[in-house]
Amino acid sequence: MVVYCWPIRNNLTNKLFFSKSTNEEIALVVKHCYSFAYPVISLHYKQVELGMLDKKGEEIFYYVGIDVGTASVRAALVDQFGTVVDQAEQSIQIWEPHPVHYEQSSDNIWKACCQVSKKVSHSASNGQIRGLGFDATCSLVVLDKQFQPLAVNSEGDHDRNIIMWMDHRAGNQVDRINGTKHKVLSYVGGVMSVEMQPPKLLWLKENLRRECWDKSGQFFDLPDFLTWKATGELSRSSCTLICKWTYSSDGGWDDTFWKEIGLEDVLEDNYAKIGNQVLSPGSSIGNTLTSESAKALGLPEGIAVAASLIDAHAGGLGVIGADVKGHNLPCENEPITSRLALICGTSSCHMGISDKPIFVPGVWGPYYSAMVPGFWLNEGGQSATGKLIDHLVKGHSAFIELKQKAEARGQHIYTYLNNHLDRIRASGPVGFLAADLHVWPDFHGNRSPLADPTMKGAIVGLRLSNGLNDLAILYLATVQSIALGTRHILECMQAAGHRISTMFLCGGLSKNPLFVQMHADITGLPVVLSKEVESVLVGASILGACASGDFPSIQDAMKKMSKVGKVILPNLQDKRFYDKKYQVFLKLYEHQLEYRAIMKGI
Repeated sequence: MVVYCWPIRNNLTNKLFFSKSTNEEIALVVKHCYSFAYPVISLHYKQVELGMLDKKGEEIFYYVGIDVGTASVRAALVDQFGTVVDQAEQSIQIWEPHPVHYEQSSDNIWKACCQVSKKVSHSASNGQIRGLGFDATCSLVVLDKQFQPLAVNSEGDHDRNIIMWMDHRAGNQVDRINGTKHKVLSYVGGVMSVEMQPPKLLWLKENLRRECWDKSGQFFDLPDFLTWKATGELSRSSCTLICKWTYSSDGGWDDTFWKEIGLEDVLEDNYAKIGNQVLSPGSSIGNTLTSESAKALGLPEGIAVAASLIDAHAGGLGVIGADVKGHNLPCENEPITSRLALICGTSSCHMGISDKPIFVPGVWGPYYSAMVPGFWLNEGGQSATGKLIDHLVKGHSAFIELKQKAEARGQHIYTYLNNHLDRIRASGPVGFLAADLHVWPDFHGNRSPLADPTMKGAIVGLRLSNGLNDLAILYLATVQSIALGTRHILECMQAAGHRISTMFLCGGLSKNPLFVQMHADITGLPVVLSKEVESVLVGASILGACASGDFPSIQDAMKKMSKVGKVILPNLQDKRFYDKKYQVFLKLYEHQLEYRAIMKGI
């Protein structure tokens, strides 16, 4: 296609631009043409073709969202309509030096952020990228007084300067913290999790005092570390501090808590090491993107950088505010508080919001404005979901056979397993195949609603046979157990005052049809999947969009950038079966407590 331009300055008379012309070249011509008010023939259509304009002739703005998950970093280029234009992924390292110790490297993660950002930024001209948003797991990053990585291990390996979210080394410390019964604990379901930051800090002080604690300069939640790297600004997100550090949106830090647990050190210089400048998620961080970071990330210098979110909260932001008109969902004529966002990946998080604070035993929160501004957040969770499924499937003796057969058909192993379950059922629903096999899924402890990190997993109903059929049914029972755990959390939230009628799922496991259908059938609620599968990346991009000033509020950006994709309805005719499975599920918990009591009596 040829583009004709009328005479314009710099002797570009009758300049012809062909389809191979770059966005930058066309943008230059547009600038000159419009500055002299000359008409541009066909240039509009060229810009639409290249994604510079929408069909109405308005310029398209883009935002980059970067998501740091447990095992990889992803980036997406998202337009102002919520469409993911391009995305990239890069794996990151995990060290497990001791049982329940999990560590990462902030340098390794930042390099991965730069790699994926550069890949997606090529899909838009620099002038169109308006903002940058980060989300990440709630892992603890430690830097020394010169802002260099500081080892969180006895080996002194400074590359490993992150204690990961799923690290459970601070079990003794969290027990002592919970023993204080301090008032701040009422905002974490009454019991602090070993996955939060205060017990990790206390572990470092008690176990690596000289090597780490005394040399420390900054303790960051990983999302806040990323915004510091991008801007040089030490501000923290209210999301991370409220959800994982006991910060209060109205009262700030509670001195008495830190003194009572033996961490009075953090009070020095007005909490300088853990944060005394706090911003709401999506707020623009004053310094914007620095030239050094812009070059590393492949982004325009000076674009807006948003205060961050924890990864699960970004997923919630990316799905919970979608316009559901015309989909015949129960939440259509109900407030947004009737929706639950379920972010399911390595672990699962259940995000419910309310107008007023609701205290749910064993469920984190209520946190004010920690995800959606102006609303209180309760966060339930399961410490291992995707990781648990992988653990049981890949550890099974029939896994090699499964892998070979899946590869022969060019299928993912879970696609093959889903199809295999359809093949082996004689009649009736697939879920009935696991009528006699029951799983308690807390192989990594219970986050919600029992808030007991010492809980163990259990499987009841195994046989001597160990073939592919047995593996498929164990996989099914495991998926069901995770959905039953979601029902357990939901019932506790409903009993405390939440009124939830619809679930919105996102994350890696939401791509698995069996996982989604089991959640609908077992909870009895319709499930909404986003039009854009990568809702966490959309959520991170929403942050960048708000920081840029292109949207007046997070709520406005959520409504315009989140889109409903597929709706999955529950099979209500199977309700009695899953009610029975749920009864067994609760019995497995009761029995584990009984077994503990028996063994303590030795």
